[in-house]
Amino acid sequence: MTKTERFFEQMKNSRVAFIGVGVSHTDLIKLFLKKGIGVTVLDRRTADKMGEVHDELEALGAKFILGDSYLDTLTDFDVVFRAPGMYFHNEKLQAAIRHGVAVTSEMEAFFDLCPCKIYGVTGSDGKTTTTTIIAGLLERSGRKVYKGGNIGKALLPLIEEIKEEDAAVVELSSFQLLSMRRSPDVAVITNIAPNHLDVHGTMEEYIQSKTNLITHQNAFSKTVLNLDNKTTNDLEGMVRGKLVKFSRLAIPQCGTFLREDGTLCYNNYGEQTEIIHKDNIRIPGIHNVENYLAAIAAVWGEVSTDVIKDMAENFGGVEHRIEFVREKDGVKWYNDSIATSPTRVLAGLNSFTQRLIVIAGGYDKKIPFEPMAETVCNKVKKLILMGVTADKIEKAVTECSAYDPQKIQIYHVGSMEEAVKKAEEIAEKGDIVTLSPACASFDLYPNFEARGIHYKNLVKEL
Repeated sequence: MTKTERFFEQMKNSRVAFIGVGVSHTDLIKLFLKKGIGVTVLDRRTADKMGEVHDELEALGAKFILGDSYLDTLTDFDVVFRAPGMYFHNEKLQAAIRHGVAVTSEMEAFFDLCPCKIYGVTGSDGKTTTTTIIAGLLERSGRKVYKGGNIGKALLPLIEEIKEEDAAVVELSSFQLLSMRRSPDVAVITNIAPNHLDVHGTMEEYIQSKTNLITHQNAFSKTVLNLDNKTTNDLEGMVRGKLVKFSRLAIPQCGTFLREDGTLCYNNYGEQTEIIHKDNIRIPGIHNVENYLAAIAAVWGEVSTDVIKDMAENFGGVEHRIEFVREKDGVKWYNDSIATSPTRVLAGLNSFTQRLIVIAGGYDKKIPFEPMAETVCNKVKKLILMGVTADKIEKAVTECSAYDPQKIQIYHVGSMEEAVKKAEEIAEKGDIVTLSPACASFDLYPNFEARGIHYKNLVKEL
């Protein structure tokens, strides 16, 4: 009997609950039910709010505990799978753990059972694009690749088809990592900057969650760190296996770097290899050069330079990340809905050489907007603000020493419809309009994808 078969057999004798039914849990719940494992779904939403997925899972045999008291009976179960976005230090979850309940997640179980090499990526910014590039490079090299985690689909439902020679490439958020007690074979930390402090409370806890990506590695693992980001680079003392770095400002002893002439290179203790010039990378922005440097460092030795060149020249980027939407009347519209933090906004604004029309604002994650204020003053000519953070962003911009009311005009709107309408009204031929919110979307949308899709649809309808 394989380890995976033993796992499912063991679950048959357990009372299993899943907290939340989202992308990562729906397929997994279906698999558990198909295997004859009894499942109870715990969700704050009512059956009506859950819609079709409730009826589908109920027809397959799932039981439900719904509504505001959905976490009150956790101690009735042996195993509880928490949703990826659920805070591990939630009081009720911690009480259940003290009561002997095994609290886990889809990703933790996947790491325990996965037979193939795992490449794991985390960071405050750039992790989705870096994950996607790594997966693409391995695929172009002939590997069967399973991409998941915080991006795409759940991987545990596919565990029985994954072979030893395949590759799993996973993006991991701070929420997922907080309870992880296994690390990937290849770990990439793109950078660490303040984010999700509304949940983590302290920067220390946020950093600690990220370090779980490398804490449990062995001597045969590889760790990729950002030499240019002090918080990330300072983790080098924790590295157990091969340490590789990437930088656009210096030459690491071992790793990728951006040469002064704009060529991406790999340095192996003095032996340098040229890879590709940054101007030949299809997706715009210096932050995407960094994403390529990180991804190349992760797969160096497994992927040829020809494959890297092919990927860089042809890969058009990930949806909602400085994604070109359309050009109308000489105005170019971009969707950067993923820019849910000030550092993301900076990366987006610095991808363009001209002053922009920017739509920003949204849910308040309690992170300061001052770090982006100077760049906004220098790179934005018209700023359209919406959502609960509109006043906070305006205050950060207008109190910045670089603020000049002659160079940047600020508008307030009540919705995305109004924002797009206002942008169309004030834009002139040659302008660039970008949605670059600096905030999460939860005040108006379930996630940044829904926000980006709504924006794109409104722009396409102009």
